[in-house]
Amino acid sequence: MNRRRVAALAALLGTAGALIAMPPAAADPAAPALTWAACPVDVVINPLVTAQCATLPVPLDYGDPDGEQIEIMISRVAGPNPAKRRGILLTNPGGPGGSGLGLPSDLVGKGLPVSVSNAYDLIGMDTRGVGHSTPMGCGLTTDDGYQGNIPPYAPDDAAVVAQAEIAKKVAARCAANPRLRHLTTANTARDLDRVRIALGEEKASFLGFSYGSALGAAYASLFPDTADRVVLDSNVGDSHLNREGLRRYALGFEETFPDFARWLADRHDAYGMGRTPEQVRRTYLALVERLDRTPAPDGTTGAMLRAVVFAGLFSEAAYGRTAIILQTYLIPGSVPPAPETPPGPHPLDVALSVFLSVSCNDTEWPEDLDTYRRGVAEDRKRYPLYGAAAANVLPCAYWPWEPSEAPVEIVPNDVLIVQNRHDPVTPLAGGRLLRSAFGAGSRLLTVNGSGHGVYVLGGDACALNVTTAYLTDGRLPARDTVC
Repeated sequence: MNRRRVAALAALLGTAGALIAMPPAAADPAAPALTWAACPVDVVINPLVTAQCATLPVPLDYGDPDGEQIEIMISRVAGPNPAKRRGILLTNPGGPGGSGLGLPSDLVGKGLPVSVSNAYDLIGMDTRGVGHSTPMGCGLTTDDGYQGNIPPYAPDDAAVVAQAEIAKKVAARCAANPRLRHLTTANTARDLDRVRIALGEEKASFLGFSYGSALGAAYASLFPDTADRVVLDSNVGDSHLNREGLRRYALGFEETFPDFARWLADRHDAYGMGRTPEQVRRTYLALVERLDRTPAPDGTTGAMLRAVVFAGLFSEAAYGRTAIILQTYLIPGSVPPAPETPPGPHPLDVALSVFLSVSCNDTEWPEDLDTYRRGVAEDRKRYPLYGAAAANVLPCAYWPWEPSEAPVEIVPNDVLIVQNRHDPVTPLAGGRLLRSAFGAGSRLLTVNGSGHGVYVLGGDACALNVTTAYLTDGRLPARDTVC
């Protein structure tokens, strides 16, 4: 596997002033007419379903709703019988920065029950700044040295200082695009409500995964009177992703890696990583520490390989591919020399920029480099597998704008919170935090499973049944439930 492919995988992961409160408008604005047409050719649509797309104008700045407008593209997989549908189901795949136009089609292809697709028009969206919505980027280039939305693992203090210089350069690039300051979770939640209004619906249900759980929490809290049935799957732990949420990635890696290690141990004769999970862990740590000292011929470092393994823990379906990558770097002579990477625009500029903008704009981040240096040192010991990555410094430390409003405060509500016990990026701790914030009317559905994504994506029968019953019949479990 060459360095560019490793770096691309890593980059995909993922992705002082007065606070001005901007509550949603008291009255719905006039609904614009939507013109439905075939979705863009690069949007992957399951051939078994019919999906259409439309664009919707929304304010760039909700503090100035009659000012500059941007476009949001949405997709729709309509229920087959309009007379029996109960409403719309807004969906979000995560990010921030992930394209969501194909998610409704993807969910149907992965087994979304017909009872759900009959009950709702399934709505996807490229959130503001992303994809076929009005795109917004920092103008990142391939020679900026920016590896991705999760900072690289810092094997020592000098690596934190070096990463800070890269973070400063990226923040300075982003400062050249003032539109980016309006990319926030709260504004995206307001966009969701504009979608509801444009579709002529009194209420809207919501299904969000990963960062989509934060967006759903913000949506349900800003619009409690119009949010209907809300499912939050694989949970960030709040209405936004802040530094503490990012540091929990290291906890998720530690809790989930033993599942991968056990899988590898059962296949030692094939992959040679160790006959017990403990041996696998030692082999893995020795490998990445060696690459930290001496990168592979293709330029891959231990930090890069840690990011690839982190991504490989998202699903057991990725274990085999991840095992092959590890085996390649274990066997001498298996790695070719690095190809040259031509300078130019970063292919993931928009995805990376939107992740940064939303995360940095939503909440205050520490601006003192020593705070990150201490955090990395602490988490390197506490979470040896990934702590020195998740605690490392982001461009948020040097972000050119202060938050324009306080993070959305979660309002108690009857939502269903769905969570794997072992999740590499959004550990169970995040689900428990949201359960506490939403209060007694909410329910936490914990699945004794491993990976990122539960409903439909994870394959657990109990979780599928319980979540489907809530979406179709409104039945929440009588109490917090373990599947």
